[in-house]
Amino acid sequence: MSYGFYPSAQQVTFVPDQLIAGNLKLVTETVTFAAGNTLQRGQVVGQVTATGKYIPCVKTATDGSQTPCGIVVDTVDASAADATGAIYEMGEFNSNYMIFDASWTVDTLKSALRQFSIFVKTGESNAIV
Repeated sequence: MSYGFYPSAQQVTFVPDQLIAGNLKLVTETVTFAAGNTLQRGQVVGQVTATGKYIPCVKTATDGSQTPCGIVVDTVDASAADATGAIYEMGEFNSNYMIFDASWTVDTLKSALRQFSIFVKTGESNAIV
């Protein structure tokens, strides 16, 4: 069977990681991540009020980053210096593929992110009935 490929054409198979959990439009924004962190795809982040930079969200923080407001799109290495990357600002996400601090439970995170139009689905709410 021929698919009309031409010489030296390549085909790549996309294998989704299941972070995205619905059909709601995804909205992303390019942001600056503060030095000292390597953030993984799916990491929940908050914004430090004084600098406007993003770091992993910890519920007990007091610098503004305790408010979860985004999810990292692709892994960003900001270990040595500030780095630019993207966060999801809106969408539906699978809690089983999100990375978040132990200070959060799925239920409290779900509630906190809803105000930003980020909807967290658990394994049960992801099931097709």
